[in-house]
Amino acid sequence: MSMEISQNDREVSEIDLALCRATIYGALALGLRAPTDETVARLVAVEGATALAEAAAVLDANGASRLGSTALRLCADKVSPDTLSYSHRRLFGHTAGGTAPPYETEYGAEALFQQPQELGDLAGFYLAFGLTLNQAEHERADHVSCECEFLSFLCLKEAYALEKGDVSMLEEVRKGARLFLRDHLGRFVPSFTRKLVIEDQGGFYGVLGELCARFVTEECVRLGLPVGPENLGLRPATDDRVPMACGTGAECAAMPGVCDPEENGAI
Repeated sequence: MSMEISQNDREVSEIDLALCRATIYGALALGLRAPTDETVARLVAVEGATALAEAAAVLDANGASRLGSTALRLCADKVSPDTLSYSHRRLFGHTAGGTAPPYETEYGAEALFQQPQELGDLAGFYLAFGLTLNQAEHERADHVSCECEFLSFLCLKEAYALEKGDVSMLEEVRKGARLFLRDHLGRFVPSFTRKLVIEDQGGFYGVLGELCARFVTEECVRLGLPVGPENLGLRPATDDRVPMACGTGAECAAMPGVCDPEENGAI
């Protein structure tokens, strides 16, 4: 299969860039959740993978991080939700103890003592932007998919603020995104994605891990933030003080498929 990313000479605006970042974060959130027909259509099928690659290429104008070419590699023949589900269960498991745990608070020596505080901090970010739990999903706030979709939401809100010329909203959203990336997603994604790439080398989730690592690293560099290490230890399996899935609005993100946004007038 041979595909190319279409290019044009149109000037890229700040709104375009924010929307492209929202697209990548949204794709990562979708891909790292339990797979569905939408996963295949948007990330695996030729049309969906090409559209994602075009958005990635806008952010990777100099080709240094190869976002566009990595996104194209998600495209594969004869991949269904069932085949993805097998890999998803193998890698992530039914609890936090999979081979590549997708939960932020499983990573780092301090995780043993700071899980409640970290979950509370995540809840504070989500609720500050008017987002509440989708009760049907029963997912923890620190799932990588929740965190990616929250940043996708903030990027969409950034684009809206730019379009409306709302300086106050723009400053608030950019500050929130920067702090969230620094304190949460950027801290553990290098370790998480390294495990994902090793455990699913050449597979859909391995490629998705590469895309996630490249994009989050590029975002940290763009914002002048430190990038987390690739060797964070995991929380001891014997520590069961935090449930495998949360059940309260105070502990989860609010995103399509995971949580529902309240009416806050932002988007």
